[in-house]
Amino acid sequence: MRTTISVIKADIGGAPGHATCNQKLIEEAEKNLKKAKIIEDFYVTHCGDDLQLIMIHKKGVDNKKIHELAWNTFMKCTNISKKEKFYGAGQDLLKDTFSGNVRGLGPGIAEMEFEERKSDPVLVFMADKTEAGAWNLPLFKMFADPFNTAGLVIDPKMHEGFVFEVLDTRNGKKVKLKTPEEMYDLLALIGSPNRYVVREVHSKSGEIAAVTSTQKLSQMAGRYVGKDDPVCIVRAQSGFPAVGEVLEPFTFPFLVAGWMRGSHNGPFMPVPLKYAKCTRFDGPPRVACLGLQIANSKITAVEDMFDDVGFEKAREQANEIANYIRNHGPFQPHRLPDEEMEYTTLPQVLKKLKNRFK
Repeated sequence: MRTTISVIKADIGGAPGHATCNQKLIEEAEKNLKKAKIIEDFYVTHCGDDLQLIMIHKKGVDNKKIHELAWNTFMKCTNISKKEKFYGAGQDLLKDTFSGNVRGLGPGIAEMEFEERKSDPVLVFMADKTEAGAWNLPLFKMFADPFNTAGLVIDPKMHEGFVFEVLDTRNGKKVKLKTPEEMYDLLALIGSPNRYVVREVHSKSGEIAAVTSTQKLSQMAGRYVGKDDPVCIVRAQSGFPAVGEVLEPFTFPFLVAGWMRGSHNGPFMPVPLKYAKCTRFDGPPRVACLGLQIANSKITAVEDMFDDVGFEKAREQANEIANYIRNHGPFQPHRLPDEEMEYTTLPQVLKKLKNRFK
């Protein structure tokens, strides 16, 4: 049975500020998806101020009707945001009308179609206050690092390695690199997550293993309108990393770009949904994960994967890193390098000072 999972997200209004997504928006989205005849199942949640639509269907990726359903849902929720004066109402919706596909219109999207196995665990990662390249490090560790994923060494189904599709976000070109053969070439690229983004991971036989949202919101808008707040879908078990191997990279709160005004580096904190709100300096950047069991194009189980004491140390360490790096104030390396500040609010300040340079 061919099944498609579509995760489409958008920041259509936070309350208060950029902290979280109001329950009224979640309820409106649930009401809208419940009436839809074109999907088999759904789950609505949020990470920070981003509304997350998880839809299960049989229509494949980039389906116009599925994308239109998501767009109309975001528009209805935006109407509530405007009425309630939620902050940044509709900020991820860069245009007023739907044009056949949400790609390029503002919302972030990750989709994959696959033939259902005997058992299909799927992990949906959702981030807030960071960029699309935030998945580079964990995806490398999941699918290419034997110190993280024991299955690469001892599981015959995984021993041949995986293929990474990497997108150059500056020119829109893609390259496929095999691991372990081309591991160093892969690292040469994805070690620069502001430019090179892991778009998909496949088995050597071509079976889809992971997919990410690669939309760069500021590049689409030509100005700063919020960070990308990406999503990622990963299949687990039976030829792919085990669920525990998929989650293991997040025990290390590595640094990502984003945080306050999309202009700062900060620790990527793994949190349960109850902590998926960004308060301290509009952060630190958060990552939440829902574990889904998929059967016959239905969601048969949902678990909040970071709601576990096993990630308490990672959260403690993230807070320690946050204390340290916040003390840098407006100085680098807390503030992003100049080339990454061109799509923030800094250019407006520099424009004011332009004629004073002598």
